[in-house]
Order: sequence, then structure tokens, then C-alpha cells
Amino acid sequence: MIPFTAPRCALLRASVIALAAGAFAAPAAAEIELSFYGGWQTSPHSRVKGDYGSGVNAGGSFDELIGWDGKSFDMPPYYGIRATWWRSEAWGFGIEFSHDKAYAPDDEMAEAGFERLEFTDGHNIITANVSRRWIEGWGAATPYVSAGLGIAMPHVDVQPEGGEHTYGYQVTGPAARLTAGVNYPLTDRWSVFTEYQFTWSDNSADLDGGGSLDTTLYTNALNVGVGFKF
Repeated sequence: MIPFTAPRCALLRASVIALAAGAFAAPAAAEIELSFYGGWQTSPHSRVKGDYGSGVNAGGSFDELIGWDGKSFDMPPYYGIRATWWRSEAWGFGIEFSHDKAYAPDDEMAEAGFERLEFTDGHNIITANVSRRWIEGWGAATPYVSAGLGIAMPHVDVQPEGGEHTYGYQVTGPAARLTAGVNYPLTDRWSVFTEYQFTWSDNSADLDGGGSLDTTLYTNALNVGVGFKF
């Protein structure tokens, strides 16, 4: 997979915002909404498979079920940024970045033959979205749904027992996102919202010293945030 350094990741995050605010420049009849959120994110069980490239098990393979921890409020915290270009009152298009997280519990990590096994800075999901809203569908509140397709770019933090430490950003595979929420206006421009969000990603990471790790990661999140439209 393609490695990324930390500065490149920071540049990509800035580019996400710039792309949404600049390349999505809309005619006067349209509307751009920026959304910033945090919340509680979990990651259910998934199976990790692959080959040890180094360490005490070098040359061997692994196939273990891991019950990931999200640890939403540990540093660095879980968060997300979204930009939506509303082409009409009902339909919009946009781009979204979420900084999800997945830690393997210590006992399951050891059972799988690893000293470190996590995607925590973070398990970054970047998608292009299609959104539908119903303005003031619930009194003053506006319910909405969205779906997106994109890529996973996690910070891979993996070390086989006694082996080399893989520590860096990689583009590991395709990703998808589903969101359903409700937005409540505070002023003509500012609003608050709450939502449920699900993500899926199919990940294939390269390990330093040889070897590979494959896993499908899912997340469930309850988000709260603030929106600004112009």
C-alpha cells in the first residue's frame, strides 16, 4: 500500500477543507454547509489475517478475531469534518473526513502474536457523499441522511512480537459511510446536529520487515456537532 508521512497527512486534511470550500464553489442559488463533530465511536469485532514478516513468528501466518476498542476520548480524540454543497433544498453533494480509531485489547493482541496492533492516529476515512434532507420536516428541525464512498488512510501502528515496528500512514483500501441525523438551526447560518454514523473499510496494510495484515473494520458512532452554512 502507499505510505504517507505525518506532514502529508496534515496536508491532506487541509486539502479536504480547501477542496470543499473552494472547488465546490457554488452559484448563488446553492448553499455550502460545513459541519464539525465529535462523539462516541466504537469498532466491533473483525478478523485479522496475514503473514509475520519479522519477529519470533517470522515466516508464519495469523488469523485471529479481534474485539477492537474505540477509545473515542483518548488522545488523539475521535472527530470528523464534512462539507456539503446543497444544490437544492433537498439534495446535496460533498466530501467528509473522519478520524476514527481502533485499538486491539492487550490480551487479544498478544494471542495474535503482536506487541502493538492499532489504527489510532487514526483510522482515517475519506469519502465523497450524496445527501438528502427534509427542511423543517420535524418542526424547526431538519432530518437528513447521506451515503459516501472513498478510501481508508489509517495510521498503521503494528509490531509483531520481537519484530519490526510499522508506524505510518498507508492507503489501505476502499471505504464506505452511512449517516442519519437531525439538524437544528440556531441562527440563519449556525446550527447544531446529532447523528448516527456507520463506516466500513476493507484494509490491506504492508508491514515493515515484510509481511502483511488484512482486516475489515467497521465503526458505529453517535456524533454531536455544529454546522455553518454560507
